Amino acid sequence: MLENGMTFEGTGFGDEHDVLCEVVFNSAMCGYTELLTDPSYAGQGVVMTYPLIGNYGVCYDDAESTKPWLRAFIVHSISGAASNFRCDVDLNTFLKQNGIPGIQGLDTRAITKILRESGTMRGMIAFGDSFDIPAMKKKLDAFTLKSCVPVVSSRESKVYGDGPVKIALVDYGVKSNIIRSLVKRGCTVKCFPYDASFEDLMSFSPDGVMLSNGPGDPKECVKAISELKKLYSYGIPTFAICLGHQLMALSQGFDTYKLKYGHRGINHPVKDLTTNRVYITSQNHGFVVNGETINPSVADIRFISMNDGSIEGLTYKNGKVFSVQFHPEASPGPLDSGFLFDEFMKLIGGSRI
Repeated sequence: MLENGMTFEGTGFGDEHDVLCEVVFNSAMCGYTELLTDPSYAGQGVVMTYPLIGNYGVCYDDAESTKPWLRAFIVHSISGAASNFRCDVDLNTFLKQNGIPGIQGLDTRAITKILRESGTMRGMIAFGDSFDIPAMKKKLDAFTLKSCVPVVSSRESKVYGDGPVKIALVDYGVKSNIIRSLVKRGCTVKCFPYDASFEDLMSFSPDGVMLSNGPGDPKECVKAISELKKLYSYGIPTFAICLGHQLMALSQGFDTYKLKYGHRGINHPVKDLTTNRVYITSQNHGFVVNGETINPSVADIRFISMNDGSIEGLTYKNGKVFSVQFHPEASPGPLDSGFLFDEFMKLIGGSRI
């Protein structure tokens, strides 16, 4: 059931239990393992527009974190067989093991059209032979999705790699490939919890700072915004992705707003205004920086979406900070914008490896 009262009936799979969620759609044809384990989907029920999901199973090496974070998986059809030499477990079993409910047999194209026209909605999946529709609607009306970052962020600092360049990474819900992208470029990466202070980060004596992706409304992260003001003033090289990009913008007095239905997929075209080149990017976000609030004396707009013109990246005038809304680490998706990690290395005086 969607919050507008529309209902769809299907067949359950995974761990069958009632769940409330924010319903969004993803247009990717593949990469569902990475999607399921992306912390940015915390609290959401994801509708896949591609009709058949699960045909190659789940490979643990493709996971972007230690477990799935979304609340529900909504598909037209789940494959009855998992056929791939890298497959560790079939999708249905993976979802059962991790307590994630799914529903199939729905007209996912119709649901996607509704979300595109009406915007992202709250939703509820209920299992059984009969349903109390008024009671479901009451639960939906009372549901709000809040404070996802504290749930997905690591509570303890962890270190990855042993390279000569030291990176302090703030974990708002980091994807593993961000860490891998830094480690393979010769970095020692120390991940800090989302509420780490500026002083905590500097105690590591880092050469640079990475601000990760994450779920939810950036304006909820009040403490993080305050600490990023100090970070910007300090002037250490900083690269911010997705939620980190939004938080850095908020720390400098810019505003953010929620998109009607967000950008979620692996084929979003983004234009680099400094070169006029277009890159195909992987994206997963519901909020963006409001371009009308950007102070030109503080930051320049570098990337824009070719689909709707929204802000996709900023370069700050202090010469030490840049940020992007999309995912240059991809996973899943194209590797077009992976060069941004090399730009980060050059900014902090490192070299590409």
